[in-house]
Amino acid sequence: MLIDKTEEIFKKVLDACFKVHKTLGPGLLENAYEICLAHELQKMGLRVRSQVALPVIYDGIKLDAGYRIDLLVEESIIVELKAVDELHPIHLAQVLTYLKLSKKKLGLLINFNVKLLKNGIKRVIL
Repeated sequence: MLIDKTEEIFKKVLDACFKVHKTLGPGLLENAYEICLAHELQKMGLRVRSQVALPVIYDGIKLDAGYRIDLLVEESIIVELKAVDELHPIHLAQVLTYLKLSKKKLGLLINFNVKLLKNGIKRVIL
């Protein structure tokens, strides 16, 4: 049941990404896509938090290492947004790091700087 709910949320996130990309197209800065995507998700009734601080737990204390999740949807899906020529392994490593530190299982890496959004989507499962 929980998996079905997460998948339902994930599909809504994808739908919102496609809508934002169709409306704005490629070529804008990452933060423009972030605020528009957050707006679309909220219109769908989803809880969204932007630029969520993600501390590193070391020696029993929380330390701010500067990690920020672009969007956290329904406290379950991490969405990392990019507006780059192409995704690189370091971008995937970033999402994997966020999943590990947050103990979340599902992430979405989206590059909005592509002609066809389907070519800029990477689902990441930990």
